[in-house]
Order: sequence, then structure tokens, then C-alpha cells
Amino acid sequence: MSDLVIEKVNPNKALWEKGDFTRIADTMRQSGEELVSTLGITPSMNVLDLGCGDGTTALPAAKIGATVTGVDIAANLVAAGNRRASAAGLTNLHFREGDASNLEGIDSDKYDLVVSVFGAMFAPRPFDVASEMVRVTKPGGRIVMGNWIPGDPTLVAQILKISAAYTPPPPEGFVSPMTWGDEDKVRERFEAAGITPENVRFERATWYFRVPGQPAELLAIFRDFYGPTMNAFEAAAKAGKSEQLERELIDLFVAQNKGFERTEIPAIFLKVTATKS
Repeated sequence: MSDLVIEKVNPNKALWEKGDFTRIADTMRQSGEELVSTLGITPSMNVLDLGCGDGTTALPAAKIGATVTGVDIAANLVAAGNRRASAAGLTNLHFREGDASNLEGIDSDKYDLVVSVFGAMFAPRPFDVASEMVRVTKPGGRIVMGNWIPGDPTLVAQILKISAAYTPPPPEGFVSPMTWGDEDKVRERFEAAGITPENVRFERATWYFRVPGQPAELLAIFRDFYGPTMNAFEAAAKAGKSEQLERELIDLFVAQNKGFERTEIPAIFLKVTATKS
């Protein structure tokens, strides 16, 4: 009898490979460029973009001239990022697979700037994530995170809140990614990693999702391609509640649309800047 080898599935990897986040990312390109323009990136810098997707912030950083490495847990997004870098002729940008809670193969004290915009917040073991981000940052370097805020009334926090109401409860010991939007918890995690509280700064910032059409078109992209929302619709279908979930979300998208003759929906996030001594 041959041995049976069962490969353990990483649920975080499965979640972000499930849909096609590039379709979500297409609605965020301008916001990525706008955020990168605030980070003081120069051509001399080494930049790590953690949980980078297909390069919404990595490509603009590389276009400035910095040497950029994008790391993401989803193989399909890494492949998409490398295709985008190649198409743009950016030889200073490379994407690779990796886990934010264990940056195996990445040297310590390597990067002037570590960026993670709605990426590392979704990785398990947040104290390990903070420790790894600090480890790979050069002394004097910065870590900049964009994290969704628990209880925030704007788009993404509400999408995740509504979706969670339709999905089974998480396993015991699960730590919500939304805790990365809690300033006290963020300070605690970075302090455990060696960053003093006075070297962690916070501000509220706005991220926009933009599509040429109506809010229902943006919702369709989230429904069909965003892992958490896909899971919610699958669970709602089993419970006979698909129409109820659809109505809750379309009401949310329509109410929050600020665009005129197009859809432009803002979402507030917590911008975290941690400086390594």
C-alpha cells in the first residue's frame, strides 16, 4: 500500500487565491498611487511591499526608482504582479510568494521602508507579523501599514461586518484582522517587537474605490472576486439568504457612493507609521 500524503491547506492562502483580487485592485489604482506619493520614497531606497497583491502600491514605488520586492501569499497574485512589472519594463521590481508571519528567506535589516496596505493585517499570528516586519527593516527605517478600522462606518469595514454575519463563526483562537485598526493593539504588537510607543504614529486616511459604472457594478466585483465576500455569498446561498445579503450590500454601496455619473466610494483606514531605532 502506498503512503497517502495529505497536504495541509493554509486557509489564508486559500482565501486570497479563491477569487481574483486583481479585479478589486483595478478599482484602487489611483488610491495606490496617491498613497505612495506621501511616503517619501526615493530611487536609493530598498522597499518591501508586504501583502502586495498584484502591485497596487509596489508598481508606483518602483516607478519612482526604488528597488522594490513584493511579497504575497497568493500565487496567482504574485504571477499577476510579475506580469505587470514586466509589461511596465520595471526591472527594479520583483514579486515572490511569502507569508507575512514568517518572512523566510528575507534578510534582517534589509529594507528602508516596509509597506503593507490591507495586506499583513489579514495574516495570522499578528505578533509574529509585527516581529517579522521589524526584523527586515533597517535601523532608522520605517514600516507603514494601511489597516481597516473595526466599527468604522465606511465601505470596507462595513462589507466585512455584513459578510461576517452570514458566515460560520471563526475557529477557536482566531484573531480578527480588524484588530490591526485598533491603536492600542498596534502599539502592543510593535512594542513586543522592539519599537517604543513614541515611535508609532497614527492618522486617519481615505482610500477610494472607483469604477466607471453604477454602485451595483462595484458590488458585483466584490461579490464575484473578493474572497471574504465570496465566502459570505456561498454561506448565504446555503441558508437561503442570498437576496438578503445582496440587498444589504447594495444599500451600503449606493448610500456611500460619492461619485457623479460614476462610482467613487471612500473608505477610511488607519495609517500606521512605525520607525525602527
